[in-house]
Amino acid sequence: MRATRFLIAMLTLAAVGAAKATQDDTLLTAALTQAPGQSLEALRVTYAPGEASKPHSHDRDAYVYVLDGLVRSQVEGQVLRVYATGENWFEPAGARHLVSANASSTAPATILVVFVGKPHPSRQ
Repeated sequence: MRATRFLIAMLTLAAVGAAKATQDDTLLTAALTQAPGQSLEALRVTYAPGEASKPHSHDRDAYVYVLDGLVRSQVEGQVLRVYATGENWFEPAGARHLVSANASSTAPATILVVFVGKPHPSRQ
């Protein structure tokens, strides 16, 4: 239930539309001791075969690591790319994430997303 509330809050903050991730799990939320007022939040997101999120942005920096599968991604100003298991990218706060999709039509894809920035009021 907590993971569902987090996803709803993140999508409400997104610039456009709702994500179509098949499953999301909040793994960790923690205050950063060396950056007062900032937090880290780790989320595992799994896309079903062929699924994608609508274009969106986040109000926090995001580090994304592909845990399993193939993910098609494009952050505004960067080239469209397919990332394989073990590859990663960075999304600066406010950057438009134009493409975020499972590149496979037959296998799921799972990513680890680590947000860093001001915590959301509902998460404090």
